[in-house]
Amino acid sequence: MSSAKRPGTQGPGSHAADSHDLIRVHGARENNLKDVSIDLPKRRLTVFTGVSGSGKSSLVFNTVAAESQRLINETYSAFVQGFMPTLARPEVDVLEGLTTAIIVDQQRMGADPRSTVGTATDVNAMLRILFSRLGKPHIGPPSAYSFNTASVRASGAITVERGNKKAVKATFQRTGGMCTHCEGRGTVSDIDLTQLYDDSKSLSEGAFTIPGWKSDSQWTVQVYAQSGFVDPDKPIRRYTKKELHDFLYGEPVKVKVNGVNLTYEGLIPKIQKSFLSKDKEAMQPHIRAFVERAVTFTTCPECEGTRLSEGARSSKIKKISIADACAMEIRDLAQWVRDLDEPSVAPLLTALRDTLDSFVEIGLGYLSLDRPAGTLSGGEAQRVKMIRHLGSSLTDTTYVFDEPTVGLHPHDIQRMNDLLLRLRDKGNTVLVVEHKPEAIAIADHVVDLGPGAGAAGGTVCFEGTVEELRAADTVTGRHLDDRAVLKESVRKPTGALEIRGANTHNLQDVDVDVPLGVLCVVTGVAGSGKSSLIHGSVPAGADVVSVDQSPIKGSRRSNPATYTGLLDPIRKAFAKANDVKPALFSANSEGACPTCNGAGVIYTDLAMMAGVATPCEDCEGKRFQPSVLEYRFGGRDISEVLAMSVDRAEEFFGAGEARTPAAHKILQRLSDVGLGYLTLGQPLTTLSGGERQRLKLATHMSEKGGVYVLDEPTTGLHLADVEQLLGLLDRLVDAGKSVIVIEHHQAVMAHADWIIDLGPGAGHDGGRVVFEGTPADLVADRSTLTGEHLAAYVGA
Repeated sequence: MSSAKRPGTQGPGSHAADSHDLIRVHGARENNLKDVSIDLPKRRLTVFTGVSGSGKSSLVFNTVAAESQRLINETYSAFVQGFMPTLARPEVDVLEGLTTAIIVDQQRMGADPRSTVGTATDVNAMLRILFSRLGKPHIGPPSAYSFNTASVRASGAITVERGNKKAVKATFQRTGGMCTHCEGRGTVSDIDLTQLYDDSKSLSEGAFTIPGWKSDSQWTVQVYAQSGFVDPDKPIRRYTKKELHDFLYGEPVKVKVNGVNLTYEGLIPKIQKSFLSKDKEAMQPHIRAFVERAVTFTTCPECEGTRLSEGARSSKIKKISIADACAMEIRDLAQWVRDLDEPSVAPLLTALRDTLDSFVEIGLGYLSLDRPAGTLSGGEAQRVKMIRHLGSSLTDTTYVFDEPTVGLHPHDIQRMNDLLLRLRDKGNTVLVVEHKPEAIAIADHVVDLGPGAGAAGGTVCFEGTVEELRAADTVTGRHLDDRAVLKESVRKPTGALEIRGANTHNLQDVDVDVPLGVLCVVTGVAGSGKSSLIHGSVPAGADVVSVDQSPIKGSRRSNPATYTGLLDPIRKAFAKANDVKPALFSANSEGACPTCNGAGVIYTDLAMMAGVATPCEDCEGKRFQPSVLEYRFGGRDISEVLAMSVDRAEEFFGAGEARTPAAHKILQRLSDVGLGYLTLGQPLTTLSGGERQRLKLATHMSEKGGVYVLDEPTTGLHLADVEQLLGLLDRLVDAGKSVIVIEHHQAVMAHADWIIDLGPGAGHDGGRVVFEGTPADLVADRSTLTGEHLAAYVGA
């Protein structure tokens, strides 16, 4: 631990306060950690490596960062703590030397329709103040430029309690910048009535075509038929103007149906509340298909998508309105702000310039402030969160990063490394979970966890410098200098997917032929238009399976067995073997332990203290009733099966009396994508981002598509696992599939049959195809940034 010592700390004249240079972790047992004890140097950059599932996040996020945040939360008053999330104390014996932890993770930003890059980083707030001071004509305070603030007018009598009480007439007015037509969303939804009902039929003949709305028994349909507002036996197309208005837009009103009081309201508001207010991704597939058919979102005609009122758009500084400023690429906006010379707002302009320059510095200059926050990738969201920390005056804090190089082209990784080193040089402790060799190379201290994943991981295999890691006999040490080689021969395409005139986002009328029947890699710097080209031009239709980076939905009750559909054949096998109902073998249904409701743990809210989760004493964390655990299949009960790893379960269901082909097929797919170490009953909330994407890939592999579109499948993959992924991609192509991969990893590029490189830069400097051909041609050409980095990688 010599790297932790600083000159003078142990000298005779040193101060006792200078001796606390380590974060000490002893006996960490969170998730799969096996009594890990380790000392981490403060004010240094420590990188944590190891295969996926080895315990990196458990040590860094769930132990060190979680305890730091819990201790800080306990400094607040009991009243304030009541409004904060409750954090349980991590499973660890001793944690000493902690400092304030700031976590910068890959969690997607909230997909609220009113949340944009500008509102998420406070840049919009500064711009609003700027326009309220300098905008001509002056239209009001900063709120007048906010698309989240509606204009309000009110007048009436108020009672003033002063001497003799008397009523005084008063008026109140607040100017907001929200467009009244779209309510600050920038888009308006238009419902296609032909998808809701067949107007040639009457309600009693079953006119509704909405999923689940059956005419005979469904209460919702009965409300319309027996409301008295419309004739249930008359075809909808023959309704009078009043009947049609009441049917489509009627205000909520109480009606009596079969002696029961129910609420009647028009069909349009009913659909908006029951379907449009819900998250589309969480809907059942047939409901989602209906919503996509019936609802179209179009740009608001009144504000032209700017979300702002006419007044806010009319106020300008040097012929630029706030809507124009938010639509600019941030690097162009930074230049515009730099050209403003107004002494009256000099401090504001300095702060705004510094923040915008941070965007450019971090590689996000191609974004615009009006970009919806929900459309950012995991890597972009993480870098946007970094913005507020770059100019922070805080020192001696602990910054925790989760793979900050995700989604970055090799050209951009150096920039990210410089930022991490800057944070360290300000006197901060920087902890980074990372797989990329370029990011590991800058570490002062490396901790390698493993040796394997899941139950085979959870121990510290190595700690020391990067040079010592290279010589160490660990999985990471052996693979650190791995370099893929270019393929000697490439496959020949069997056809081509023609893309013509693609102009989504920053694409500049791109014409390109994507070869089919081969492994095609689409690459380019972040923001060059890769996702816009593929996701925007290759429709996810009947023959296309698209696995993007959107997070999978799942609560702490969901696990790999429920998400992949594996639990269904297992439940049926148990039910058949024991001649009982399948529902008994579900912890979310009849078989659940009544004490913990099938959760396995009991969550106790301690009001003013942090809540705790304790294993259920009745089922001992097994989640099932004791009577259910008496039923066995292949010599195991259902809780023992859910505690198996994927690899162990694959053996169990593959042969012998427990042979279940349907379950075995799903387990094989999970093993193929490198998730053999996961336990079947592990909550989805404990999986890393890379594990979730590969779990999604495993479920999609059963679909019958001929074209697979994968968006950065190496996310969260250890160097040793990339080889296994390449083998899986090869098997898909050899089975007659076409695989299109959006990727930055040089090993995947080198393994491709065909490369499409976009660029040359990001934003308006990108959006063009700068190279098409084989990897060998790209390396020989070296005409693009990707070509230069790939040539250096393969040692050409």
